[in-house]
Amino acid sequence: MVKCSLVIRCYNEEQHIDRLLSGIMQQTLIDREIIIVDSGSTDATVSIASRYPVKIVSIRPEDFSFGRALNLGCRAASGDIIVIASAHVYPLYKDWLENLLYPFQRPEVALVYGRQRGNEITKYSEHQVFAKWFPETPDPSQMHPFCNNANAAIRRQVWEKLPYDETLTGLEDLDWAKRAQRLGYQIAYQPEAEIVHVHDEPFSQIYNRYRREAIALKHILPQEHFHLWDFIRLFLGNTISDYYHAWCDRLLWENLTEIFQFRLMQFWGTYQGVPPTW
Repeated sequence: MVKCSLVIRCYNEEQHIDRLLSGIMQQTLIDREIIIVDSGSTDATVSIASRYPVKIVSIRPEDFSFGRALNLGCRAASGDIIVIASAHVYPLYKDWLENLLYPFQRPEVALVYGRQRGNEITKYSEHQVFAKWFPETPDPSQMHPFCNNANAAIRRQVWEKLPYDETLTGLEDLDWAKRAQRLGYQIAYQPEAEIVHVHDEPFSQIYNRYRREAIALKHILPQEHFHLWDFIRLFLGNTISDYYHAWCDRLLWENLTEIFQFRLMQFWGTYQGVPPTW
């Protein structure tokens, strides 16, 4: 198995970083290094991370972008494969890294991403999003560029040709995958490489997340539009679907308002991030 470097972007992650690093230390794959890219944390993130065998590099908050932080971490890494993980995820199993790296045995694979799921504090609609985006069925030669850098790995030699776009407000992973596919490389989805992704955001942050991702998507795919009708259709359709599944799970009444608010912020943020087309 080739050596891998883990690149973890951090900002005020004292509640989560210990669990992730502890999970990494228990992995069956031991030929690894850990790079922490901290963007000005003011809590105990750096001191907690320093208890582990990590290399810490810093980026000033005013210089931060998702792509710039990743490029900084990748330049500091020495592994043939670079694993990218959000600071607020943690692995469920000790073979997470081995499963994530397995598809790289095929030289045409440039990127592998793994399954994500929520935990007990995850909002009901976010559980539905994870289930839709990260199914149980693997896809070793994915045709579309969707991926997610909360749980992914890339081939270093491809990154050297294709550094991350530092100007994007999000979706730097999708942009990178799209450009890699243009060069003939393949994307693989590996559900056996599973992590828990802890999202405990207020609704204002959910709105901001989907808005900035919509802004980025418009730069990556200029032909994409999100009409007012798309907002209405997707908001109503997903809200009704969530209500139905919550009813079947006997969880409707305790999630009634939360489902409405989540889907409203998700699709209103998306609509606000794309120039309106009437």
